Amino acid sequence: MCGAGAHAQSTSIQTDASDDAGPNVHYATQRAQCGGMSEAHYMPKTVLVDDLIITDPFLRATIPNAPVAGGFFNVTNTGMMDDHLVSVTSVFASRIEIHEMAMDGDIMRMRELADGLLVPAGETVMLKSGSYHIMFMGLLKPLIECEAVNVTLTFETAGEVEVTFGIGAPNAGSSDNHQVGHSTPAASQ
Repeated sequence: MCGAGAHAQSTSIQTDASDDAGPNVHYATQRAQCGGMSEAHYMPKTVLVDDLIITDPFLRATIPNAPVAGGFFNVTNTGMMDDHLVSVTSVFASRIEIHEMAMDGDIMRMRELADGLLVPAGETVMLKSGSYHIMFMGLLKPLIECEAVNVTLTFETAGEVEVTFGIGAPNAGSSDNHQVGHSTPAASQ
């Protein structure tokens, strides 16, 4: 939350076609305020690029000098062909990896997905705590709750797309319960 007792209130929804973001990219943006405070409160965007719909992008807030942070979002492939998330870049971390958490016997292990993350045709892949996620390492600044940062996702077929990730509470667990709000359903292209 953005201060004691604060809560997000949706005030408007704006849809933009962004010429500089590349072809077939549209943004549906929600705007809100932090519990009546004058500072803007970030609400996640729904990003459409080719056959992919990216929703609920967020990071967990960090304490000063924290070396890592986790990033989460959902990606739906509405197309007829599989795609792969092959890389992630941003200016606030010196190294970024696509990770998976999986059971190895009785032990939960985290590992980098060297070949990227498969996004099967007709399916939704959820990047969430305890599962697939983006690991931001070597943070160059603390991630402050209620702020937002830009992250570039690169897909094998859909290409590069810049996504704004809201920064949720340090204990935010998934896009279903994080504190930066909820996106609206994507409109048809």
